[in-house]
Amino acid sequence: MAARRGRTIAVLPIKRFSVAKQRLDNGLSDGTRRALAEAMVTDVLIALRRAKGIDEVLVVSGETMAVALAAGYDAAAVIDDPDDVGHSAAARRGVQAAMERGATRVLLVPGDCPALDPTELDELLEDAEGVELPDVVVVPDRHGDGTNGLLLTPPDAIQPAFGPGSRERHERLAQEAGATCTLIAMPTLGLDVDTVDDLAALRTALEDVRGGASHTRGLLARFGRVGGR
Repeated sequence: MAARRGRTIAVLPIKRFSVAKQRLDNGLSDGTRRALAEAMVTDVLIALRRAKGIDEVLVVSGETMAVALAAGYDAAAVIDDPDDVGHSAAARRGVQAAMERGATRVLLVPGDCPALDPTELDELLEDAEGVELPDVVVVPDRHGDGTNGLLLTPPDAIQPAFGPGSRERHERLAQEAGATCTLIAMPTLGLDVDTVDDLAALRTALEDVRGGASHTRGLLARFGRVGGR
């Protein structure tokens, strides 16, 4: 039977800012890395709040500042992640909480995609309506290897398994679960920031589009250049 639009909850796992973006260590100071992580999460929260197809946002984190940001940008709840053992574990914790809140589908997004366009996100969500269940939509990262967006209908269609090679892994898990799986390229969600090269790509992307990512734009402007400290 085709699915009807029900309750869509976005889950946003957030690592502690003090340990975020370690692969940028050679390019940015500890303070700048922390500020960048905070700015990017803020912009993602704003984009999710503006997306009409998202009914609620859940933040999963043990980061004190993330709790404050979640409250300030209308997240419905913060799910404590005291162990901070990884993105997949936090995602699974968030999916469980979303199901307890009545979610019929869950969108998992990372906190380091500040260019996320709420209009593009709404198009993704609308295109995924009326699908046969269970259904998995994978938004790959810009390299085509990782997963930056994972839309699960129902929320427990598969267990999230992020990390290197996760795009292929999520496809395999969907096949094993008997779920349909669709890969959808979404440029503003595909651009995450793990390396200095990613940061340069983000900077270029933000120069080419208007609006959005105001906090990240402001931070990049302040330290003036990629690799600035």
